[in-house]
Amino acid sequence: MVSYSLSVMLPVAQAMLAIFFVICLADFFMLFPRAVHIVAQRIIPKILSNGNEQKVSISLLNKSNSPLSVNLIDELPYQLQVRDFSISLTLKPHKKVRLDYPIRPTVRGDYHFGDILLYLKTKIGLLERKYRVEAGQTVNIYPSIVEMKQYEINTFATVNQFQGIKKVRKIGHSQEFDHIKEYVMGDDYQSINWKATSRTNKLMVNHYEDEKSQQIYCVIDKSRVMKLPFNGMSLLEYAINSSLVISNTILRKYDKAGMITFSDKIDRMLKADRSKSQIRKILDLLYNEKTNFAESNYEKLYQYIGNHIQMRSLLFLFTNFESDYALERNIGILRKLNKRHLLVVIFFENSEVEKYSDKSADNLEEIYNTTIAKKLIYEKLVVTSKLQQHGIQTILTKPEDLSINVINKYLELKGKGLI
Repeated sequence: MVSYSLSVMLPVAQAMLAIFFVICLADFFMLFPRAVHIVAQRIIPKILSNGNEQKVSISLLNKSNSPLSVNLIDELPYQLQVRDFSISLTLKPHKKVRLDYPIRPTVRGDYHFGDILLYLKTKIGLLERKYRVEAGQTVNIYPSIVEMKQYEINTFATVNQFQGIKKVRKIGHSQEFDHIKEYVMGDDYQSINWKATSRTNKLMVNHYEDEKSQQIYCVIDKSRVMKLPFNGMSLLEYAINSSLVISNTILRKYDKAGMITFSDKIDRMLKADRSKSQIRKILDLLYNEKTNFAESNYEKLYQYIGNHIQMRSLLFLFTNFESDYALERNIGILRKLNKRHLLVVIFFENSEVEKYSDKSADNLEEIYNTTIAKKLIYEKLVVTSKLQQHGIQTILTKPEDLSINVINKYLELKGKGLI
């Protein structure tokens, strides 16, 4: 630019341009020869848990003789909805580096990871080379096995320190005699064994354990009401994760766990059993369950349960009633189900609506919106009250507290001898 007015500067500009091309040529021969070789490997389990943050690792080995600046892009599955993922680092010659990054799946199914893309630069940094490492692999995202193991450890621990889990001690009788023991404060006087007391000269009582081999079914509604999302996951995903958790707890308590999924028709059923392979069957059944946006048909559900479940069972019904009107259309069927079985209706608080209702209103529009929000919250309480008036057990819960509340309800009913 200066040489336009000062011609003496033209040779300087030409010399600088020549130097620039020489440096680019040097950068090219440093970056593009066959000796520049990067080994990359993605390390990830073949099975991951839905809704839990998990770690993906990438191992990089620089087999070149010169250091390289690397911008790494991993081709992530479309389900993760990440479009700006990249990691920048410097690789020293003949050195190995391991990188970790977290992912949180929110939908079950097959997740396909593509290739690993490396954009390489030398110290000069004028040119960039695209280096592709073929690393395509498919990973299965199952209902939350992590959550299942977490609750299993804390539910059956001798000393439970997990917040939310309530262990219910049963005082009284169930159907199965266990052993005779010495009386301690709090034991039922009706359990005193007078023959054993006379033989030992100590007050002895019969000890009973919870009756085993009861049938418990998780009945999951897959209609459009379960599509509502919270923290990136639909209510159906929360229900499926919780069903896996409670099924594992049921099996560990020596009861029989079964599964039913339905919407406008009955989709899948797994007969209640307590075999060693039952939890695997439940995992396989839940793996591909999707919301189909149809309306729930409780009449078909009632007929199907009547035809296929003859023994009185505990039914955990995962659904969502957003209004009193939605309940009124189906309350008759729910009452019939509750007469033949012990029914627990599980539905969800709308935590977003609750947050909005607590906001202060500064204008007419906000007053209107907060009033509607409080009305929606009140309708949930009305639904709970009506179900309880008809003798139906209910759980109204936040999605994130679902598993804890279902486990507590199961332990409560088990402790009271209702199943």
